[in-house]
Amino acid sequence: MSILGTRVQRLEDPRFLTGQGTYIANLPLPDAWHLSFVRSTVAHGRITAVDTSAAENMPGVVAVYTGATLPLQPAPPAMVLLNQKMLRPYLARDVVRYVGEPVAVIVSETKEQGVDAAETVIVDYDPLPTVLDLEESLRGDVLLHSDAGTNIAVTFPGPADESIFVDCDVVVSLIIENQRVAPVPMEVRAAAATWDGSTLTQWACSQGVHGARDGIANALGLEPAQVRAITPDVGGGFGAKSGQYPEEILVGWVAKTHSHAVRWTETRSENLVSMGHGRGQLQRATLGGTKDGKFLSYRLEVLQDSGAYARMGAVLPIMTRLMTSAVYDIAKVEYESHSVLTNTTPTEAYRGAGRPEATAAIERIIDVFAAKCGIDPAEVRRRNFLQPSSFPLTTAMGAAYDSGEYEKALDAALTAAGYAELRREQRERRERADVVQMGIGVASYVETTNPMSGPEFGSVEITADGGAIVRTGSSSHGQGHHTVWAMIVAESTGIPMHKIDFRFGDTDDIQRGGGTGGSRSLQVGGSAVRLAAEKVIDTARSVAAELLEAAVDDVVFDAVRGAFHVAGSPQPARTWAEVAVGGSNALLGEADFTPEGSTFPFGTHVCVVEVDTETGSVEVRRHVACDDAGTIINPLIVDGQVHGGLAQGIAQALLEEVRYDEDGNPITSNLADYACISAAELPSFERVAMETPTPRNPLGAKGIGEAGTIGATPAVHNAVIDALSHLGVKHMDMPCTPRRVWEALKSVR
Repeated sequence: MSILGTRVQRLEDPRFLTGQGTYIANLPLPDAWHLSFVRSTVAHGRITAVDTSAAENMPGVVAVYTGATLPLQPAPPAMVLLNQKMLRPYLARDVVRYVGEPVAVIVSETKEQGVDAAETVIVDYDPLPTVLDLEESLRGDVLLHSDAGTNIAVTFPGPADESIFVDCDVVVSLIIENQRVAPVPMEVRAAAATWDGSTLTQWACSQGVHGARDGIANALGLEPAQVRAITPDVGGGFGAKSGQYPEEILVGWVAKTHSHAVRWTETRSENLVSMGHGRGQLQRATLGGTKDGKFLSYRLEVLQDSGAYARMGAVLPIMTRLMTSAVYDIAKVEYESHSVLTNTTPTEAYRGAGRPEATAAIERIIDVFAAKCGIDPAEVRRRNFLQPSSFPLTTAMGAAYDSGEYEKALDAALTAAGYAELRREQRERRERADVVQMGIGVASYVETTNPMSGPEFGSVEITADGGAIVRTGSSSHGQGHHTVWAMIVAESTGIPMHKIDFRFGDTDDIQRGGGTGGSRSLQVGGSAVRLAAEKVIDTARSVAAELLEAAVDDVVFDAVRGAFHVAGSPQPARTWAEVAVGGSNALLGEADFTPEGSTFPFGTHVCVVEVDTETGSVEVRRHVACDDAGTIINPLIVDGQVHGGLAQGIAQALLEEVRYDEDGNPITSNLADYACISAAELPSFERVAMETPTPRNPLGAKGIGEAGTIGATPAVHNAVIDALSHLGVKHMDMPCTPRRVWEALKSVR
């Protein structure tokens, strides 16, 4: 019986649940110095003076650096697509551009000494005009980087042909704010480093250890071979732990400069104001079609909030562009975006990274279109789906879809939810004018996973006792890689899962890898491990042939028993342990897998909410999710990934928003002010299983890590507005907080 496709309990959980995880904050570096940062308290200002004299003379302070004394030069954006004149200093020089930007760093013997010293540093600022509004930034009246001559980090242009809507009976347009949110990983950012005179060893709280190594080496003027990067256990990333932050680079620089161990762990408040935020798009969506509900033309115009410096967030509109037309057959599609700078924390990737924004736009405007046509929103979607016979296909925006059964997913979700009965209950509540009204939201989606189609490394080494060591270039920070990789190797080799060790995150042990992001791990890293397992079996067959005194071609491998024997003669047989010690070399299989292209998971979510029309409070009563991620290796792991994504997607729709006052001061700088969702606000999710394998990797797997945030947010958003539509509320921006709902109702009363 195959182990693949079964609900295997996670192998990594006992270690975490018993407190045996190893995080950077608890690494045993007893003599390490600590870094503490002095951060800007103004959003935009010229630095006129930095007085560090008191800090320099405090007990335990080893050194104090400012932008003027730090020899590291400001760096251009890592991505060449971005405006290379928008330089970012590691410590602010001359100008600060957001509250929380590092201005000075204290090196101290203990963390407490550094915190005390940082409070004595006095920074004088000459305030500059603050730019928070995206359209104001686009105009460029106030420039954040004068040398760049613009606030536009990158533009993804598109045609603007007004004639595409000429033949449409119905045209609807909507401005949608896809608000800025904070990733809030359980583990905040941290780093530690040592220098032995020739090699920098840096522990990185990162989603990709090889990218961290290369980024640190480049920033410090070292060769990659001079940097050993290690990612121990990482407590969540959600995209924001991709790439390197200035603070992390300074940890390595201080360690190298002073030849002493150094460490840094931020506070939660630092995390909320200085770790990259997600989303942050202002969208104008226009949809046109026939009065019987057929889509003909769609245009999406986007302003992306990049924050004060151009990082990953500025590039993400290219993913929004790719997924513009979603699951629909639309003849004419246009897209244009500008990524602009504001005096706020720079934006980064966040679970879904540009794809949820595309889905949120089209799924919201479809409900507006359906209402204008007087057609049920689920039926409008059904009439416009791309059909299975069309695959594979390439959309107008260049997305090369592999496979899809969009109507099947819609039907599965509607059936599981009892859609007809829900609509009946809704009508009855409206007729009674109940205080608590019910809303039903539908959202269908497709996303791209492993969008860059990059390769991944995997290896399988057989140990002397007949076990195995699996090495992967993927990074594990909560996804359950140990369990799934062990399942793949156990299926191929017959080695029991408890005898399979899992290693990742050390560039001295694993020479190459692409890391984790874009829901790529299983389809690329898992495929590499499967190929590596097949290679080690082939290598072992030659050793077994010698032990069995048979020709290699006559030796077969029995995966059920985990043994080699001569074809037609089950006995004698040689086990993995016997083969491992019987050869002259270690039994090792290595593979680099490059997929044939990205994969495109899809699905439909149905959300049922109850809205109190007197108080504005919203309760999610049910959430049904049909997410098709191709072949499922472990349904339990998939459930966990979907549940986490749903929580974050619902959170954006109802609660979460990073906010600033008119002067650019963050007013959501701790978990008392930032409304991070908890289990108390969520129902038990209902997941509908569906599998449409992809031909683009040997496992047939697509990504699943980001699906929940893509489908859930617009489903919940639509549900809230659906609950109030009969009262005259046609749209409100997220998050649909009680106050915002109450104000929307007040405006139509």
